[in-house]
Amino acid sequence: MLCQPSAGSLTMQAPAKLNLFLRVVRRRSDGFHDLETVMTAVNLFDTLTFEPNASSEIQLRVLMAGTRNQSSRPAAPIPTGADNLVIRAAQLLKDHAGISAGVRITLIKRIPSAAGMGGGSSDAAATLAGLNRFWRLSRTQGELMDLAAQLGSDIGFFLGASSTAVCRGRGELIEPLRFPTSLYFVVARPHSGLSTPAVFKQCTPGVSARGVDEFVHSLKQQGLGHTVRLLLNDLQGPAERLNDEVRQLREHFSKLPVLGHQMTGSGTSYFGICASLQQARVIAARLRAVGVPWVQVASSCS
Repeated sequence: MLCQPSAGSLTMQAPAKLNLFLRVVRRRSDGFHDLETVMTAVNLFDTLTFEPNASSEIQLRVLMAGTRNQSSRPAAPIPTGADNLVIRAAQLLKDHAGISAGVRITLIKRIPSAAGMGGGSSDAAATLAGLNRFWRLSRTQGELMDLAAQLGSDIGFFLGASSTAVCRGRGELIEPLRFPTSLYFVVARPHSGLSTPAVFKQCTPGVSARGVDEFVHSLKQQGLGHTVRLLLNDLQGPAERLNDEVRQLREHFSKLPVLGHQMTGSGTSYFGICASLQQARVIAARLRAVGVPWVQVASSCS
């Protein structure tokens, strides 16, 4: 997560994430699921700018990258009120600190919504970290992580010091993971998105016997050639049953010379791991040529 202070304002770059491994272990008594997942942040960013507000209000404006207009997707407008995690994160931090300050937040969206790439969670993490600095609160990392856990499962990952991590429980148990190589990706999203609760509702926990430890060992020691054979996402099958466009992306990627491929998170975004940045660019061009509406080249954040 990148921070760019300037006179009177603060700008944060909030990265997307990809799930290289995602196993649904069990359904919990609280209705959530215990997971084992390996997440890596990639260099696709939303931008959040925090500016003073003369009133005590928290105000949010959402723009799509490259436009001057308020964000609006035909099927899923991005909320600017209490339904947006940015607002909820800012209000939670404000209440926790017991302050009356307001803020004007401009969010420029580049990470697609309802896509399994963690855009909302990353934006919330950037809000906690950014406002902690902007409001000069001096809250500790531990305090921010506790607040993140109240807001959502993936938010703590984006607050961590490591760009790749093994996450367990609901996602709040985070173990930094370092490995000796950069990863290059082609990431694609179809026209439609998916509801995370709907995908989990269709998932049968515990069907994958293979745990995360083998994947982590391979990632650290055995190289990509072996590791890509261990890619796993227990949510991909349910997502394909709910949304045929995910299956279509899988079929596109299966015909391309990527090292490995799968859906990220609860979908609908899909990624392929490439041998080099140049190969990723070539494959991205091929996907655009067959009409995939959103295609990006990305690499793991350092």
